[in-house]
Amino acid sequence: MTLRSKFILTATLLYAAMGFLAWQLLQYDKWLFIACEALILLSLVLTAKLYTAFVRPLNLMAAGIESIKDRDFSIKFLDTGQPEVDQLIAVYNQMMDELREERVVQTEKHFLLERLIEASPSGIILLDTHDRVAGVNPAAVTLLQASGKEVVGKPLTELPNHWGKSLSELPKDAQRVLRPNGIQTYRCRKIRFLDRGYHRYFILLEELTQELLEKERNAYEKLIRMMSHEINNSIGAVNSILQSFSYFSPQLNANTQPDFDEALQVCITRNQNLAGFMANFANVVRIPVPHKQETDLHALLHSIHRLMQPSFERNSVRWEWELTEQMPPVSLDVQQMEQVLINVVKNALEATEPHGWVKVKTNASPPQLLIQDNGKAITPEVQEKLFSPFFSTKANGQGIGLTMVREILMQHGFAFSLETGSDGVTTFQIQF
Repeated sequence: MTLRSKFILTATLLYAAMGFLAWQLLQYDKWLFIACEALILLSLVLTAKLYTAFVRPLNLMAAGIESIKDRDFSIKFLDTGQPEVDQLIAVYNQMMDELREERVVQTEKHFLLERLIEASPSGIILLDTHDRVAGVNPAAVTLLQASGKEVVGKPLTELPNHWGKSLSELPKDAQRVLRPNGIQTYRCRKIRFLDRGYHRYFILLEELTQELLEKERNAYEKLIRMMSHEINNSIGAVNSILQSFSYFSPQLNANTQPDFDEALQVCITRNQNLAGFMANFANVVRIPVPHKQETDLHALLHSIHRLMQPSFERNSVRWEWELTEQMPPVSLDVQQMEQVLINVVKNALEATEPHGWVKVKTNASPPQLLIQDNGKAITPEVQEKLFSPFFSTKANGQGIGLTMVREILMQHGFAFSLETGSDGVTTFQIQF
């Protein structure tokens, strides 16, 4: 029973008792009965006014509670002229003003935070309390190469490509530098925040590729130039002395002259090889700005095929084609791209066992080139170091081939990747 019902019931019982008692007075004194009835009517009027004054605050409180439930902080009440009720209305109106102002501030902060997250060049992955993806910003969508609908609600282990394994192993409240494909470098941090009393995390992905590549390039350029200068100076002087020694060869007896000539030639050849070795390293830092022109990519590929065909036949490896019919011209530097294709095809050939195959494939939309082989797979450990300067898996490798490929393609602005898929096929992809 509500408080209002209790008041009405109490008043009804009280006036019923008073009416009954007044009726009893009618037998004794008629005028006294009339006076009592008048007093009862007067008290009834006063009780009705008291009831109205009593109920109005209750109605205001009920209306205020409903507006708070509906999160409608725009409703305010006018003064009634009753001090007690007006005091309640003043407190309520002040509370609603503060709530409305606080909601506006929180909404503006939330909107600002959303805009900052969307505009951030760093990828941001929001996680729920169970470490499932709760949201991603546009930068994270680009890095993950998957839309928000594809990843929201999934655990970190199910993120596409290499991200699932890398991010699921990321320690909480810690950061780690990842280089999953040997090209891009990322700093990943898993940061905790408080949401409605619960601890949640978000992952911040910052790409460091350009910054690190620039520092790396400056470091090995300085090293190579210094080494090249010192070694070339020494080689020139030593070769000059060795050439002078050859004039003494006729003065030797017949038994020692052949050994002397052979030893001189070995030293001269070794110096020339060393000069060529340093020249290869120096070429990496001397790559000029590409002079681009519209080029028939298929014609360029056929010229590379003619150049490499004897090597393929010698190693019993098949060259396979899968060329699109409507390949548009590509803007590139022909000489530099020839160097890239020769290096990539040569690496694919050396990784392929006899009777294996190397496939050259093109797509028109978007324009891209894929060079695939079914040779030895690239391990995750090697994958991270593929394009690092001076790194090579070959016994006599110098580690400059893929570094040169990386520099040329990055100067062209072409996206590229080299990895082994789940089917065991290794693919070098260039996106024009």
